[in-house]
Amino acid sequence: MSGEGPTPDAAPPAEELAKLSVAADAAPADAAEPAAGEDQLSDRQRKKLEAKRLKEEKRKAREAARKAREGGNIPIVSFNSAELPQDMFGDLERVQSRGHTQRKWKRVSDLNASLAGETVWVRGRVHTVRGKGKLAFIVLRQSFSTVQVVAAVPEEDAEPTGVTKEMVKYIGKLPRESIVDICATVAPCEVASCSQGDVELQAQRVYCSSRALATPPFTVEDASRSEKEIEEARARGEEMNSVSQSIRLDNRTIDLRAPANVAIMRVVSGICQLWRETLSAHGFTEIHTPKIIGGSSEGGAEVFRLDYFGSKACLAQSPQLYKQMAVLADLERVFEIAPVFRAENAQTHRHLCEFIGLDMEMAFYDHYHEVLEVLEQLFLSIFQGLEERYANELKIISQQYPFEPLKYPKDGKVLRLTFAEAIALLKENGIEANPLEDIGTEHEKKIGELVRVKYDTDFYTIDKFPLAARPFYTMPDPNNQDYSNSYDIFIRGEEVCSGAQRIHDPEFLAARATEHGIDVETLQSYVDAFKYGSFPHAGGGVGLERVAMLFLGVHNVRRTSMFPRDPTRLFP
Repeated sequence: MSGEGPTPDAAPPAEELAKLSVAADAAPADAAEPAAGEDQLSDRQRKKLEAKRLKEEKRKAREAARKAREGGNIPIVSFNSAELPQDMFGDLERVQSRGHTQRKWKRVSDLNASLAGETVWVRGRVHTVRGKGKLAFIVLRQSFSTVQVVAAVPEEDAEPTGVTKEMVKYIGKLPRESIVDICATVAPCEVASCSQGDVELQAQRVYCSSRALATPPFTVEDASRSEKEIEEARARGEEMNSVSQSIRLDNRTIDLRAPANVAIMRVVSGICQLWRETLSAHGFTEIHTPKIIGGSSEGGAEVFRLDYFGSKACLAQSPQLYKQMAVLADLERVFEIAPVFRAENAQTHRHLCEFIGLDMEMAFYDHYHEVLEVLEQLFLSIFQGLEERYANELKIISQQYPFEPLKYPKDGKVLRLTFAEAIALLKENGIEANPLEDIGTEHEKKIGELVRVKYDTDFYTIDKFPLAARPFYTMPDPNNQDYSNSYDIFIRGEEVCSGAQRIHDPEFLAARATEHGIDVETLQSYVDAFKYGSFPHAGGGVGLERVAMLFLGVHNVRRTSMFPRDPTRLFP
């Protein structure tokens, strides 16, 4: 017969032996010897005596734990069933899924004055703690929500609450970032320093389920300060710790605990969710394309090369070729959310060597602007969705990284300039630019400033880029061979989406690849896909982290990447 339960005469668990050993040390040497005449007792009497003996041993163990506690040692509390432990505080045994405690948990974010008088269980991190005498305070942090916890020893003539001087002492010594379980009563209270500003928790029980065993290189409190807060403190002659970007990224797990960073990661997730929802509602199919490929997907030398069982391979610069092939496979409308790899040795605020690409491709009937319209409306849906669904996250982010809300057309009419019109806008303001070359970062930013002043928007499209500035698979403009049926979409003067109509004629496609110095043999399966009838199609690629950075105005793409990869960073 198989099973996970112990046999009736199995050895007791190690933790039970440990408890009994404490009692054994305190008991007389002959305590375990049978009393005179005990061997003459009936089974019932013997069981009764054994139960009495065990009860006494447990009492002595509790007394030993109390004395140890008063001497500065920390009680270890077992909590694996619905029954509450006798200890009102202490370190919990390692959680190994031994059983269910039946505790009813509350999220810190759900605590408010309407719960006044209720007893709740919460779990969170010790953000800050202080304790002295008969009073201790914890600011408990759960994700980006915080609440004040107070443990007060009642006066002698007051009703007992379970809080003792020993508990206050225990709380005061809890290391920051430790994880604690707290049973408390919700009480109305104004606490301006916490997100739950209209209540506090009056502690009854406090258990530490995971102690922070080392001092972090910086506190989450330090990591949560705004630059303005630090500058103002220094102007007053006060010392206030700041944390450099390098130190933050070296210890990213700690850095990500800062409420603003938690909120940023949720917004990044929200962008993906809205991208997926919106395109799925428009008949798109989500696809998953290979990231190890036999040749460059974009052309150029900016690829990570690797050995593939004796053959040459590289990491995909985009899903470009495969999403086009998916359209030709009669999926017609496709999208992907997946990593993209660029071997660009660029140390800028907006470049990463690995980022998440939001890609889409679709067949059209007459004009590639059918696709561009879908892309523009997709962005508007994302902006509106973020403002509606993530208002609390945006508020929290703005407290550390103040930003002006994005200006975009609420009526759905997106500003669309041609490349020539954008160059003309620069020239009108005394800035020279070559109309047949791509615009650089500084010119992009300047156009963004001019567009905001002239058109009162931070979101716009530039259409008809020079052909020489685009990848080999881009369709030339039928009216001017110097230009192409391609477009970029901008937020706050920086490009976030690049797209175009693709060449769908196999001979023309092969010729254009050769012009760009690409060995057509490495793309033969891609070119061959167009030989069996192909829809006219277009699409675009978007950098997730860059969209989040610009929407939130946080000025560096590393702040919107969970674990960024740039030319100098491969860990953690």
